[in-house]
Amino acid sequence: MKTIIIGGVAGGASAAARLRRLDETAEIIILERGEFISFANCGLPYFIGGEITDRNMLTLQTPSSFRARINIDVRVFSEAIKISPDTKTVTVKDLNKGKTYEESYDNIILSPGAEPFKPNISGIESANVFTLRNIPDTLKIKRYIETAEPRSAVVVGGGYIGVEMAENLAKAGLQVSIVELADHLIAPLDFDMAADVHRYIKAKGIRLYLNNGVKAIDGSKVILQNGEISADMVIMSVGVCPETSLAKDCGIVLNSRGSIIVDSRMRTNIPNIFAVGDAVEVKNYVTKSAAFIPLAGPANKQGRIAADNIAGFESEYKGTGGSAVLKLFDMTIATTGLNEKSAEAAGIDFNKIYTYSASHASYYPGGNMMSVKILWDRKTLKIIGAQIVGFDGVDKRMDVIASAIRFGAKVTDLAELELCYAPPYSSAKDPVNMAGFVAENIISGKVKQFFWHDVENLPRDGSVTLLDVRTSTERARGHIDGFMHIPLDSLRERINELPKDKPVYVHCHSGLRSYIACRILAGNGFDCYNLSGGWRLYESVMNERTVPEYICTECR
Repeated sequence: MKTIIIGGVAGGASAAARLRRLDETAEIIILERGEFISFANCGLPYFIGGEITDRNMLTLQTPSSFRARINIDVRVFSEAIKISPDTKTVTVKDLNKGKTYEESYDNIILSPGAEPFKPNISGIESANVFTLRNIPDTLKIKRYIETAEPRSAVVVGGGYIGVEMAENLAKAGLQVSIVELADHLIAPLDFDMAADVHRYIKAKGIRLYLNNGVKAIDGSKVILQNGEISADMVIMSVGVCPETSLAKDCGIVLNSRGSIIVDSRMRTNIPNIFAVGDAVEVKNYVTKSAAFIPLAGPANKQGRIAADNIAGFESEYKGTGGSAVLKLFDMTIATTGLNEKSAEAAGIDFNKIYTYSASHASYYPGGNMMSVKILWDRKTLKIIGAQIVGFDGVDKRMDVIASAIRFGAKVTDLAELELCYAPPYSSAKDPVNMAGFVAENIISGKVKQFFWHDVENLPRDGSVTLLDVRTSTERARGHIDGFMHIPLDSLRERINELPKDKPVYVHCHSGLRSYIACRILAGNGFDCYNLSGGWRLYESVMNERTVPEYICTECR
C-alpha cells in the first residue's frame, strides 16, 4: 500500500508517523513544497521576540530524522501540482530541478494548511510588509529587524497571532500598534472579557486602534479608515484562507469558504483521498454545525484518524470545540466553545455568569485573580462555552471546563468536581467549583442577577433601590451613579433604610459580597438582584467604552 501525503507540519506529519506505527510495510511519501517538513509554527512569534533563541528548535523533524526513525520518504521542495483520480497519480514538480514527474498512489492525505489572507489594498506588496506562516517568513522578519533596525511596527489584525506578534515585536524593542476592525481583540472573547486584555496590553505600551481598518500602506505610513500611523514595518495578520486549489482542481468538493468537505473519517468525496488540518471543514461539537476552526491540536488528531482509516482501523473525528490559549506578556487568555455572539447565531437560549477568583489560596504568596465567564444552555443546563482572563493557573482551569463540555456536563456539575488542592496550586473551592456554585445558585433561584449592560437602563426615579455594599474606601475610588451606599457589614443594622416594596439591585467589587447581601435581603423579604461580575467588571467595560482610541501625533 502506497500513501502520498501532500503537506507536512501538524496534520501531515502526524498522519505519516501514525500510519507507519500501524503498518510497517506501507510505502509512505510526504511531498512538501517548502524546505521544512515538520516545524513548530505556533512557536514562530517567540523566535522573533527572542524567547526562543535557537532557530533549530523550531524544526521538530527533518527529512533525515523521518527516514531514520520511521522510514518515511520525505521530499522537500517538491510541489504536488495535479491529482489525477482516474489514473491514481500525482504530478509532482521538483522545485530544485524544475522538472515534473508522476507518482502513483493507493491513498492520498491532503494537508495543505491555510495561508495568510492578504487584503487587496495599495502597498500590500511593499518590502516592509510581512505575513507569518512558516520558518522562511519568520527568518525574513527577524532579518529585517536586525538589518533595517525598524523602530515601530503596526500589526494589522488582533487575533491570536496578531497579539502574539505584537508582544514579541515589543520585546524586540519596537513601538507597536495593533489595528483591528472589530471593537475588541481576540474574536473568541466577548467584549466584556476583552476589556481587561485591552487595559493590560495598553499598560505594556502597545497602542490599540479598534473599530478601524487599513485602507493603504504608503512607505512608512499606514493609512486607516480613521487616521493614519507611522510605522517602519507592518505585519498582516487578518486571518487565514484554506489553501485548497489543488483539491478543487481534481474535483474534491469544497464549501463556500473554500474548505475541503470531509466525513467523520476525514474522507473527501473522491475515493482514497483524505484531507486533514486547517484546510478542512469541521463540525463544531457544541452546535453540531459546520465550522472553520484552524488549530494545531485538531489537525494532529485528524492526521491520526486519517491514518487509522487507511490502515483499516475504524476511527472518527467527532468535532472541534475551539479550545485555545494565548500568552500575552504575563497574562493568559483562554477560550473554549461558544461566546455570546456565536451562541446567539446558533439560536441557543443561554444564560451566563461571571466570577472573579484567586489562582490559589489567598494566604499563600503570589496568587492572582482570574476573570471567568461561563455560558450554558438554559434548557439542558449544558455548558456551551467559557472564557478566562488572568495570570497563573488559567490554562488548567480552561482545560477542565473544555473537558466538561466535551463530555456533555451541566454547569452545575462543575460544583461537584473534585480537583487537586494544595495552597500553592489552588483553593479548597477551586475557581471551577466557584463557577459551579454561582451557576447553581442562579438556576435554583437562590439569587437573581443582572449584568453590566443592564445598569444604564435601571430606573433612577425611586421605583427601585440601587445599593452599593462595598467599603467606603472602595467606593471612594469610583462608583455607579444612583447607587446608595451601605457597606455589607452594616447592612443588617441599616436594613430599615431600604423600602421593602421595591426591588433592590446590589453590587460589590466582584459579586461575592453582593450575593451575601442578597441572601440577607431575601431573608428579610426583599426582592434582590445581584450584579454579576460586580463593579470590577462594570468599570473595566465602561472604561473601554469611553477611553478614546490612540491618535498618532501627526494626525492631531
